[in-house]
Amino acid sequence: METKSRVAIVRDLRPLSDNDVDEMVREVVRLTGGLKDLVQSGATIVIKPNLVAPARPERGATTDPRVCKSLADQVSELGGHPVIAESSSIGVDTEDAIRECGYETLRSEGYDVIDLKKERLVTVPVPRGTALKELRLPEVVLNACAVISVPKMKTHDQSLATLALKNMKGLLPDTLKKQFHTTFGVFRAVAELNTVVRPSLSIVDAIVAQEGLGPVFGAPVHMGVLVGGRDPVAVDTIAGSIMGIAPGSLEISKHAAELGVGVMDPQFIEVVGVPVEAVSRRFTLASEALEETLDLPEGFELIFNEMACTGCRTGVMSSLWDLAEQGKLGVLRDTRIVAGLMDTPPAASPKRTIYVGVCAGKRRGEGEYVQGCPPNNVDIRSCITGSKDQSFFVA
Repeated sequence: METKSRVAIVRDLRPLSDNDVDEMVREVVRLTGGLKDLVQSGATIVIKPNLVAPARPERGATTDPRVCKSLADQVSELGGHPVIAESSSIGVDTEDAIRECGYETLRSEGYDVIDLKKERLVTVPVPRGTALKELRLPEVVLNACAVISVPKMKTHDQSLATLALKNMKGLLPDTLKKQFHTTFGVFRAVAELNTVVRPSLSIVDAIVAQEGLGPVFGAPVHMGVLVGGRDPVAVDTIAGSIMGIAPGSLEISKHAAELGVGVMDPQFIEVVGVPVEAVSRRFTLASEALEETLDLPEGFELIFNEMACTGCRTGVMSSLWDLAEQGKLGVLRDTRIVAGLMDTPPAASPKRTIYVGVCAGKRRGEGEYVQGCPPNNVDIRSCITGSKDQSFFVA
């Protein structure tokens, strides 16, 4: 390989004004080669934040709207038409996320902010796919001159971290998001999605990142950092390294590198701006945080397989969090909760077993069952506690 993939890191540890964030974004864009070659006059540029759920960006779960605003301004300055576009997690109203995450303010200022769940879908082939043969994607995305992925730097309960590549899963309609988990294998499927819609630029928002019970319920980490580049695999590799995740540990990146989406080997990545070592911080992973954060009782077991989608995972995790807030975790003693499609049942156990979601529903005769796709948090808690619970947690 003659040239290396360039990844830029910028950092500002001060309390950041809107102008400060704009300067940071512009510096990342400058260090990664600018936008002139990506933006044609009058062409649509899709800017894809992570608005997985209605959560303020300072919690570390969703992309800071100021980052997307700066990118939109830079696209407009070059004569392009920026569109900030997202489809939130399964079962989540994207408009709720747009409001709570600060993007309604951008919309009121004249920025084009759209809910991809309302957009027309087009079926396209996946020429390099082995898990996927075709995809249904929003027409506005397929017709765009370029897509800019703007994820949040955060841990994830399934994929260690969710960064530039996985952020593209938010382009999908809910039915396909679910099938990525239940049918296709989410790691390979996300990598193959990136062969069809490969982000031309990725900027990871780590102004306030998130560790622990990601992708929604983790703890904020004040980093003051942005990570950007043209190669999304390289960007994820460096962002993961900053988080203390070794290159090669991110399954989506491994598949994407194999498919030629980008490079994962650090020897083929050039870091410019601030060195990785200067901003690195070992993030607490979701699996570690579950035991550290929640005082789970003896005998409790949580089983998520690869086919358990974000909707079920988040519903279960938020329900556990709510029970902790209410001082009711003791009811989980000698209980296991299972989510995801399982052809082979979990090992026999004397424990009380609760199956969550339609994919686990085929096992409903083997224990208690919470229906729904995704299940309602109230129903999950009601099943666990044995009583109707009217309180709820808003992510």
